[in-house]
Amino acid sequence: MTSQLFAICFRATRPSDLARFWSGVLGWEVAGGPDEDAAAILPPDGSGFRIRFLPGQEPKTGQNRAHFDLTSASPEDQRRTVARALEHGGRHIDVGQRPEEGHVVLADPDGNEFCVIEPGNKFLADTGFIGALACDGTQEVGYFWSEALRWPLVWDQDEETAIQSPDGGTKITWGGPPVAPKTGTNRLSFELALPVGADHQAEVARLVSLGATRSEAEEGDGEGGRVLMFDPDGNEFFVQRPR
Repeated sequence: MTSQLFAICFRATRPSDLARFWSGVLGWEVAGGPDEDAAAILPPDGSGFRIRFLPGQEPKTGQNRAHFDLTSASPEDQRRTVARALEHGGRHIDVGQRPEEGHVVLADPDGNEFCVIEPGNKFLADTGFIGALACDGTQEVGYFWSEALRWPLVWDQDEETAIQSPDGGTKITWGGPPVAPKTGTNRLSFELALPVGADHQAEVARLVSLGATRSEAEEGDGEGGRVLMFDPDGNEFFVQRPR
């Protein structure tokens, strides 16, 4: 049985504070983590992935390899989202965007970039408030994640790729070359979970056959911990062990 995208995880210097920021921006409910140093926010309808905030002290040495693109229904809606983010501790940043571009680039209190996209963006029209997780990555890694999650490719052109759950919602995109060299541990990562009764070892082997590699390291995160793996671009991701 195939892994499901259980969570998108942020490594954060203050996990509970960052959870409150994103809860305020997205309107998602805060749920306590397994200890006071971790937290999560849950989507209002209970479907799709959650966002988890885990302790980490990785220094920020450049732009993250992934960021959220938030959608807007109107210019007023875009302004409200920006104002809400600033009110909760976000800030404007310059990543080289041009003045004529309609999206607004912000950073959360931990310095993680995100964009508030202008209304009328056709590519994100069939998504939700989190329109996309936009990633720096190769075509190969887009193909890998399409097979790993069994999400169909919804874009595959000029080495740019995107996938989306068959149920709709947030797209995951990869911008193709040039891909910046990876330095250190990513602040954002995927956490996968298996349906009850699935064979964990068989699923790890399947992911390896698709191009992932497995680390001997394991994180203790509740009963059973999480297996650390790397996708073909070297990005960390985790597969939950059965609890």
